Amino acid sequence: MRAERRHVRRHEALDAVRVLAGTVALAALSACGGITITPDPLLPQPLLQPLPSTVGLVLPGELRNYVHKETRWGVEWHIALGPGHVHLLRDIFKDSFSQVREFKDLAAARAATGLKAVFEPLIDQYSFVTDHDTGGRYDAVTIRYRINVYTPQGETVDTLTLTGYGSALAQGLSSGKPLERATLAAMRDAAAKFLVQFPQQAPAQQLAHDEPLTVQSGVATAANVLIEAVPIEESGPDTDAGAAPTPAQPPSPGAVPATPAPAPAPAPAPAPAPAPDAPKAPGAGLQH
Repeated sequence: MRAERRHVRRHEALDAVRVLAGTVALAALSACGGITITPDPLLPQPLLQPLPSTVGLVLPGELRNYVHKETRWGVEWHIALGPGHVHLLRDIFKDSFSQVREFKDLAAARAATGLKAVFEPLIDQYSFVTDHDTGGRYDAVTIRYRINVYTPQGETVDTLTLTGYGSALAQGLSSGKPLERATLAAMRDAAAKFLVQFPQQAPAQQLAHDEPLTVQSGVATAANVLIEAVPIEESGPDTDAGAAPTPAQPPSPGAVPATPAPAPAPAPAPAPAPAPDAPKAPGAGLQH
């Protein structure tokens, strides 16, 4: 009984230290003018055979310049997602198809010749919780994507939705690093889902035969395929690996573009991150 009480007191003391350290860190960061992060993931080479088609990849200004700005607990967060996603998407499509031609807008892709399909990925929503929201334990991120699929003539074939989840254990005083690691994990999670699931979709089956997509290509869409979501967590010597994450508070309003625009509706909170030693729960896959 005494040992159990000591164990409970130890965890209560650790939680109190985490909260106090997070409060001190946030006060310092607020005085310094906020936090800016620019996540730029590096993908390992996947063991997949590219589809034998030439496709167009549209990376519009909305994606290239995407910035999430939010004030949380008195701290201004500035997350520049555009540059890292440009690199990420180039790698994903280069690994998925034998040849990829990049365009700045759909009109330019429509004027090109020799394409079998055109893809336009967009970020629909970015939301996060910090270690201050979770009692100093972890940061978590959810990124929701929309991928428009077009015929070579620019007609809509399908719209795929994809969500990436990521988390990272907090380590000492927060300087934005845990949130950056959680964002990178969410980007890698989404990339893995696309690379694994897209070849099973109906348009991909047609591109596997090097046939151009038509409007009818999206009619008989295959059933949604789920794969395991694997949020990548970063552990370290200063973290209490045995502590389970507490439920996160909902984030404040979601993403805004770099240029002034009307404020979007509040974003849903990211899915709670699993504890480091807990098995990962199945995540949502590509949807139509």
